[in-house]
Amino acid sequence: MKHINHIFFDLDHTLWDFETNSDLAFKSIFKKHNVTISFEKFINYYQGVNQRYWKLYREEKVSKEELRYGRLKDTFKIIKVEVDDELIDVLAVDYIDYLPLNNFLFDGTFEILDYLQPNYKMHIITNGFEEVQNRKIINSGLGKYFSNIITSEEVGVKKPNPRVFEYALNKANALSSESIMIGDNWEADIMGAKNVGLDVIFCNFNNQPISENFKSVNNLNEIKKYL
Repeated sequence: MKHINHIFFDLDHTLWDFETNSDLAFKSIFKKHNVTISFEKFINYYQGVNQRYWKLYREEKVSKEELRYGRLKDTFKIIKVEVDDELIDVLAVDYIDYLPLNNFLFDGTFEILDYLQPNYKMHIITNGFEEVQNRKIINSGLGKYFSNIITSEEVGVKKPNPRVFEYALNKANALSSESIMIGDNWEADIMGAKNVGLDVIFCNFNNQPISENFKSVNNLNEIKKYL
């Protein structure tokens, strides 16, 4: 792929191990506020609820505040645990504060970035909250690899909206024909980038069935097959 000069990475679930770090954040804040519940049961339901809220957030159907509150409120309701709104608000704020304190990355993250850095200009495009994503990148040691960090809040819309990718290309001074997007979310990362003319690599870490016409990897080191 000699025509590629710019690589745009997603952050959460692609390089930054969101589930592991999220679990650790919840354990810390539940202990801090004496929330005594079955942690495994909470997480089991929370993950699906969180994904639904992020889809609504991408579609501009809920605000940041509604996402932060609703995903907790709905999960506690599902597992039939009564938590008052005041505590939910406190947990929602503390969760955001604690989330960037743990920074487990997927296996092979530094290896693949070290491999790519000499030959490509690398950037991040993320739908995550700006104040949190920047702390994740700094605390995890990822900052030195990326020329630009583009957040959806900076643009005013979320992936897969084409404006996000157009903004990122402009900021990176890159052409879509010389750029590739690498991410884990089929809708936001892969289809969003492809619709703007970028090449794509799908981080198919959960072995989802996809078309053979798409480049995909089951772990980060497999990116070397394409770049």
